[in-house]
Amino acid sequence: MELPVVDLSRYLEFSGDELRTDLLASCQEVSRILRETGALLVKDPRCSAQDNDRFIDMMETYFQKSDDFKRLQQRPDLHYQVGVTPEGVEVPRSLVDEEMQEKFKTMPDEYKPHIPKGPDHKWRYMWRVGPRPSNTRFKELNSEPVVPEGFPEWKEVMDSWGYKMISAVEVVAEMAAIGFGLPKDAFTSLMKQGPHLLAPTGSDLSCYNEEGTIFAGYHYDLNFLTIHGRSRFPGLYIWLRNGEKVAVKVPVGCLLIQTGKQIEWLTAGECIAGMHEVVVTSKTKDAIKLAEEQNRSLWRVSSTLFAHIASDAELKPLGQFAESSLASKYPAIPAGEYVEQELSVINLKGKNGFS
Repeated sequence: MELPVVDLSRYLEFSGDELRTDLLASCQEVSRILRETGALLVKDPRCSAQDNDRFIDMMETYFQKSDDFKRLQQRPDLHYQVGVTPEGVEVPRSLVDEEMQEKFKTMPDEYKPHIPKGPDHKWRYMWRVGPRPSNTRFKELNSEPVVPEGFPEWKEVMDSWGYKMISAVEVVAEMAAIGFGLPKDAFTSLMKQGPHLLAPTGSDLSCYNEEGTIFAGYHYDLNFLTIHGRSRFPGLYIWLRNGEKVAVKVPVGCLLIQTGKQIEWLTAGECIAGMHEVVVTSKTKDAIKLAEEQNRSLWRVSSTLFAHIASDAELKPLGQFAESSLASKYPAIPAGEYVEQELSVINLKGKNGFS
């Protein structure tokens, strides 16, 4: 299955109070795709392939540095929510979630995920994007960013790409709200000063290149919406709402958006958090061979950004979703408290592991 691509240009060009019929239809299409698939491909004229390449080039250079150098940027005391998370720390939720493990047994063989046996074989860098609240109950979720030495361009590149991807998420959030029959700013008003994280991962394909190697075990994201630029190596699988497993191909110049747990909360399960994994496939091996021939980096970088609801904002079903028969499954809770609960379950808060 090919995911449809939604071009955001026409919506961005629109100015006025009342949407044209064609734009309303586009908004309804966005909400439908998020509801049915949990994933959406978008083209945003403000986010170019060149922007993505510039970011990946820098992150490849960083991840190629020695482990000792990279560990200077780790902050375990802040739950690894800023700076680097070393390889072997993030634990996929499916490794510790018994309910997920039971679900595996009922899935058709062709749709089953790769079963994690330990932590993920990937590094991650957490970079805060956007303003933070001056007064918050969740200071460790809103900490100052960490800049590695020897990268004078670091802040500018990270902020530039991060802000562009946040802008794309905000447009999708507006369009989804309209499509769901909510006020245009129903989601974006809750995102203001959220602990948004540009969180690229780096996996060393010169070491981990056997087919079936897991870089990100089967899991959902705990945030609102996740957005990715195109990676130079394939390997991402997602699960549709009907249980089908799909290999994702992100076209050049496009971005992938996935639903997280916070949008599931706000819509009382009308959208559900999308399950996904990243593994070495035969196509990954083909891309490794080509990279070797072209003398390119063998680090697989994902330009992932986690867009969050503000830590002190309340997560609860919005508008008509509050009347849903499933609304009681999503009781009101501060978003920061929800995030801390999730991190505790998977052992990152105070120990190790991550969603």
